[in-house]
This record gives sequence, C-alpha cells and structure tokens, in this order.
Amino acid sequence: MKRLLASAALATAVLLSGATASLANRLVAHVDLSSQTMTVKKDGRILYNWKVSTARSGYRTPTGKWSPTRMHKMWHSRKYDMSPMPYSIFFYGGYAIHGTNAVSRLGRPASHGCVRLHTDNARRLYDLTRKVGADNMRVVITH
Repeated sequence: MKRLLASAALATAVLLSGATASLANRLVAHVDLSSQTMTVKKDGRILYNWKVSTARSGYRTPTGKWSPTRMHKMWHSRKYDMSPMPYSIFFYGGYAIHGTNAVSRLGRPASHGCVRLHTDNARRLYDLTRKVGADNMRVVITH
C-alpha cells in the first residue's frame, strides 16, 4: 500500500512539473541571429514572423533561453544617450527586446546587442507577454 501511494505521489509530481514547464513555454519569442528574424509562438502555434536587428560588429547579442525580468512600456537607455526603447522586455541584464524607429535596418545586424523590432511588433509582443504573464513567456536566441 505504501508503495502504491508513493508511486501515485511521484506520478502526480511528474504531471504537475510537466504542466508547469508547458505553461512556462506558453509564449515563445525565438530570435534566429543568422536570419535576423523572430518567430513568435503561442501554445505551440506560430503567430508572427518578424524581421529584427541584433548586435552589429563589435557588439554581441547573447544566445540562450530566458524569462523576462522586467518590462517597460517606455524605457530610455542610460548607456546609449537616453535612446528610446519602446515596449521593452528585458531578459538578461541590460539586454532587451524593444521597438525601434530605425526600421530600414531591420533584417540585418545594427544594434548594440538588444533585439530591435518594428515598434508596432514590439507593442504586440509586449501586450501578449502581459496577457500570458512574464513567467509564461520565454525568449530564445540561437545562431
């Protein structure tokens, strides 16, 4: 009987941890550095494919997986002359996904390391992230 209860408890824990992991990936913003694109998926379904700009020569955009650490409807870079960063989703230290007015540069490296999007798309991603909750969103950056 004890063995049966222990097995049931273990099975429940495994199921719950799986549910938590899937919730954590409810919204995924996948940035492909080689193609300078972002694919946004919600519950496994592709919603958007957007051009982005990531780090230009001499700078780097980190690769890995993160959850947002903070979000700001409007932020100004203290490091780069108070440059506007609308709809910022910070994911790793000072690195963020944010809108840009330099839309002619989207699709090729142009930033100091952040992931730049058309401001309309940054707003869409920001709103989706707020809706599902930052804990249920992942930023994934690969080569």
